[in-house]
Amino acid sequence: MARLATSGPRVVPVTFALDGEVIVSAVDHKPKTTRRLRRLEDIAADPRVSLLVDHYDDDWDRLWWVRADGVARVVAAWPVECLAAKYPQYRERPPEGPFIVIDVRHWQDWSAR
Repeated sequence: MARLATSGPRVVPVTFALDGEVIVSAVDHKPKTTRRLRRLEDIAADPRVSLLVDHYDDDWDRLWWVRADGVARVVAAWPVECLAAKYPQYRERPPEGPFIVIDVRHWQDWSAR
């Protein structure tokens, strides 16, 4: 699980996978009030995004985070193998999209160790 930040400003939790040099996230079957998500509208208006993945532990020596800053695009179709390899739920029911594809321009990370 990660948090996607758009210029909305909006931050939403998303599932994601690294597919070669890009990060992919899908609009999937989980319940939503609409398929016209604001994050998609935000990306259409300004494609600059950040994706943050972090790990919390009561042992603060194990804390870490990674942030990918990049340019996103919304596409109607994407090969779902990378997502299905990471999430068993997508093997059972592949997402139909649309998909958010992020071309990462900058990686930043931190670890307590």
